Amino acid sequence: MAIEVGSKLEGKVTGITHFGAFVELEGGVTGLVHISEIADNYVKDVNDHLKLNDIVTVKVINVDKDGKIGLSIKQTIDRPPEAARPERSFGGGPRGGFGGGDRGPRGGGFGGDRGPRGGGRGDRGGAPRSMSFEDKMSRFLKDSEERISSLKKNTEGKRGGRGARRD
Repeated sequence: MAIEVGSKLEGKVTGITHFGAFVELEGGVTGLVHISEIADNYVKDVNDHLKLNDIVTVKVINVDKDGKIGLSIKQTIDRPPEAARPERSFGGGPRGGFGGGDRGPRGGGFGGDRGPRGGGRGDRGGAPRSMSFEDKMSRFLKDSEERISSLKKNTEGKRGGRGARRD
């Protein structure tokens, strides 16, 4: 039987390394379960989850041209599509954003209270939830360029570079 991507098979653990485990499938074919594909939670040591000669159910996640087979144990567990991952938040504060909170008199972070500079739109600087990723990224780049140019203006005269008087 040919090994196809997406198929679930049973196999025997034949080797354990620091980066994963080798599993022998039917027909004497061996594939690798990478350490990141062993369990949903963080795996520090493969030996905590698998032992030699364990019989495991694996899912074929890729087959390379040179015959290498990538396997996954954690993908064999059927979950509802949306219940598998909780919604992620980038913020630590109540406003979300990338930094949230007030960091000194000028704001700071990538969201939250922007201080005297303001956001210019009355939304206190935080990105509305309806913005697309591209819009958020372009806004972040624009804000970054403004901050960098402001920093350059404020530090140029303090270095004693061009135009500095020497007595």
